[in-house]
Amino acid sequence: MTRSSVQTQPVSVEDLFAPPERGRPSISPDGRRLAFLAPWRSRLNVWVVELSGDGQVDLDDARRVTADDHRPVIDVRWTADPRHLLYLQDDDGDENHHVFRVDLDDPDADAVDLTPFPGARVWEMVEVPGLPGSVVVSLNHVDPARIDLCELDVATGELTVLAEGGDGASWFVTSRRELYEVAVTEAGWELRQGLPDGGRRVVTTFAGDDHPYGPMTRPAPDGASLWFGTYGDHDQLAPARLDLATGEVTEIDRHPTHDLDTISVVAPLLPSPWITDRASGELIGVRYSRERQVIRPLTEPFARVLSALEGLADGDLGAVSSDRSGRFWVASFADDRDPSSWLYDDRTGRAQLLLRPLGRLDPAALAPTQAVSITARDGLELPTYLTAPVGFDPEEHAAPPMVLMPHGGPWFRDLWSLDLQSQYFVSRGYTVLRPQFRGSTGFGRRHLQAAMGEFAGAMHDDLVDAVEWAVTHGYADPSRVAIFGGSYGGYATLVGVTFTPHLFAAAVDYVGVSDLAATMRSFPEAVRPGLRHNFHRYVGDPDDPEQLADMLARSPISHLDRVETPLMIFQGANDVRVKQSESDNVVERLRDRGVEVAYRVFADEGHAFVNPENLMTMFREAGEFLAQHLGGRP
Repeated sequence: MTRSSVQTQPVSVEDLFAPPERGRPSISPDGRRLAFLAPWRSRLNVWVVELSGDGQVDLDDARRVTADDHRPVIDVRWTADPRHLLYLQDDDGDENHHVFRVDLDDPDADAVDLTPFPGARVWEMVEVPGLPGSVVVSLNHVDPARIDLCELDVATGELTVLAEGGDGASWFVTSRRELYEVAVTEAGWELRQGLPDGGRRVVTTFAGDDHPYGPMTRPAPDGASLWFGTYGDHDQLAPARLDLATGEVTEIDRHPTHDLDTISVVAPLLPSPWITDRASGELIGVRYSRERQVIRPLTEPFARVLSALEGLADGDLGAVSSDRSGRFWVASFADDRDPSSWLYDDRTGRAQLLLRPLGRLDPAALAPTQAVSITARDGLELPTYLTAPVGFDPEEHAAPPMVLMPHGGPWFRDLWSLDLQSQYFVSRGYTVLRPQFRGSTGFGRRHLQAAMGEFAGAMHDDLVDAVEWAVTHGYADPSRVAIFGGSYGGYATLVGVTFTPHLFAAAVDYVGVSDLAATMRSFPEAVRPGLRHNFHRYVGDPDDPEQLADMLARSPISHLDRVETPLMIFQGANDVRVKQSESDNVVERLRDRGVEVAYRVFADEGHAFVNPENLMTMFREAGEFLAQHLGGRP
């Protein structure tokens, strides 16, 4: 019997990729105001609204406090002084983020750039107990190759260098104003105390193999200890406390199956694993991840609050915070179809729905995402997110075309959430498969380290095995499989069309690496020493001739003569990680061979596109391209 194709109703690019109606709410430390993001002139800006006397809020009464009509504001934070908000902003995706201050007591004043140094970048911005009125920033304003630790007075803009960086070292300061350096060594990441005479006292070393991007650390408010993630003798990463005087390690908690959630190391806009008391800074909860997130309370008061918060909505509890008194809590939920944010009053037990970021979308019209497990050819388990068209049943319908979406990083991961890219393709009749291939974080030490030496090897085999699983289980027509990825996912896309050219009917590369050595050499000089335990350990050192030869063998640029698959490439002109020259080179050489390559460069984007009109253009064109080659709906 001939099976029919599942019928779908496309969701428009405008509904999917226009700015959220509202998002990222947070409460002021005094509990009097909420800040959130909402569009103005098609760009997200910061809005602030007062809470009423009984703790209610109407976001329609909010006033806009920033006026950026060029690039969205996406990272806004309260300071300890509720008069001031801070946000980070770069210029057209160049990643040279500056710190801007908003003064809520002066509504007519423009936002002030507190780090007005051309070409400099704020790499990190944190508040430290014991440094009132200040934030601590990591900034290369003196020498592009040196990231200094600086204290920034929020009110005056005065900048004081606390410690000079160099050789890839990073610094942090405790509430006791003691300075510590994390330095790159052959063994790993060495933690050293900076002494008054300029010397160093080694505290401990974190294994490089366990921490590709460095340890997930946070100074405790007592100034005498540090929270970090440790595997110990287990496969799962667990939260622990390090005594800075003795180096003694004490585990704080451990989940039997989930890792301490490290995703915010790479994506700072995502929630930290450390949930702290707003007043004391003490640790009250820990966030874990695997296919789904789990929060475990560490204190009885937070256990009671957490129970109330988790009852507000379905989904995974994401960002959560309170005012200093612990009365008001703002909780945001990740959900595969209907994310939401809530205000909870712990004094009265009353909760209010604040916002649904994409309330213009009907959750019933969106496809659910389920976690499935795929076994790789060597037996490694690959947790995978499967999103099939609404109403699709592999027992009843013909296998649809499929888009395989490898994530970036690769020391990163996908999340169970509303993934707009997936919904775009699923609503057009495609299955979307997002395998968490080896090297993905959050699935245990063995899964992470299984990627060493496996770029264009077992990491790609995992993707091939995922396609085979989808075909076998009726979720994909083997003749109509596409691959679409960005950054490392773009590299995986180019590997797909060079190492397995007959597997994919079409491919879309978004800021993808084509030449591993060229990419490493183009990284900012300040971070190159830190490549030792990620790119050098997993791929190779381009300054070693033997390793360079192996890197070239694993680079798609060396195998473009194999490409037969129709290819589309998107590139940001200001990308500082994957230079436009890499994509230009691929396109030129393929076109010289007569291979079909569609190419678009966005002049006002970098490594991650954020302007909504550019996102709409990219997915509209990608949708038309895949429809042409796979037979889906444009």
